[in-house]
Amino acid sequence: MTETTHAKIADKEALLTIKRGSDELLLEGDLIQKLALNRPLRVKAGFDPTAPDLHLGHTVLLNKLRQLQDLGHHALFLIGDFTGMIGDPSGKNTTRPPLTREQVIENAKSYRDQVFKVLDPDKTEIVFNSTWMDKFDAVDMIRLAATHTVAQMLERDDFSKRYKGNQPIGIHEFIYPLVQGYDSVALKADIELGGTDQKFNLLMGRELQKQHKQLPQCVITMPLLEGLDGVNKMSKSMGNYVGINEVPQQIFGKLMSISDTLMWRYLELLSFESLNTINKWREEVSQGRNPRDIKVLLAQEIVARFHSKQAAIDALAGFEACFKRGLLPDDIPEVVVASVDGQIGIAQMFKQAGLVSSTSEAFRMIAQGCVKLDGDKVSDKSMQLKTDSVMVAQIGKRKFARITVN
Repeated sequence: MTETTHAKIADKEALLTIKRGSDELLLEGDLIQKLALNRPLRVKAGFDPTAPDLHLGHTVLLNKLRQLQDLGHHALFLIGDFTGMIGDPSGKNTTRPPLTREQVIENAKSYRDQVFKVLDPDKTEIVFNSTWMDKFDAVDMIRLAATHTVAQMLERDDFSKRYKGNQPIGIHEFIYPLVQGYDSVALKADIELGGTDQKFNLLMGRELQKQHKQLPQCVITMPLLEGLDGVNKMSKSMGNYVGINEVPQQIFGKLMSISDTLMWRYLELLSFESLNTINKWREEVSQGRNPRDIKVLLAQEIVARFHSKQAAIDALAGFEACFKRGLLPDDIPEVVVASVDGQIGIAQMFKQAGLVSSTSEAFRMIAQGCVKLDGDKVSDKSMQLKTDSVMVAQIGKRKFARITVN
């Protein structure tokens, strides 16, 4: 086999890895040509530091960036400290309040502390777009704004909907995609990653690079990960999230609660296991293997990634001990309840969660010793649960729910 043939096979395998789990690749032909250059490609992924507590939904993009690092490419982790002060309008039906410089700096620090739980720090360059945007003067910004028309901006879905719905659009919001696109010019990006809701902004980078006589970047859009409910986008406000900074037992338990169908989606987008291994597991499940075995492997992988291998082992042992090896249902319903002034009484929580018909029934079940939280029997009728608490609640032998207090 010739060296050229080896290179073509390697590029083909690399392309399959890059496309894994992605929603769209623009343009595949361009990427094939870039891979043939036999040099590390500059891969950009931008994050506006508006919500620094990362959950597994955020890591879909980070995982793809890590895959590209493992293929030998150079990761540009862009913290949009300049654009963060504009406010990203993507997917919003209202103007997003901009952040102060102090908020941006604090959130950016938190991001840096978390992303290296996924990315290889030795292959990651952290950059801030204020580095070049703070040097822009009024003339530079006018020249940038002159590259596109209002009509072109209104082609973006969220802008179009707001315009048709007579909802205000700030002039500064038109600046946002232009600045994000210019970031690709400043960084000479070969590839840019983003969620499906970022497609307009990512393509803006291609256009501005062409105007600056650069080879246009390839665009890879990644799907928005469904939360634990399997329906809505993973979101802290929805209570259907798995935070990467949560304790091992919480991460493990939440992942064990997902449906058998959602499990395969999570494996594709979150696991570092090969597609061959995942396909093998699919075949084994179709032949009778319990899907719960696969969920254990997924949950242990995720816990080990964000904590340690020993934490994953301990989480499994605790999970099995807590629920006496098999008494936990395969699919635990996910429920979000609302607190008042930062807390909620246990009886009211059970009523909101639908596990009892009334608070008096909850008090009665507690008195009878039939109530458990995370496997521990509850005897205190006056117990208060705080906002952001997450627990597996059990009443009797058959009623379970994973409850998040919002």
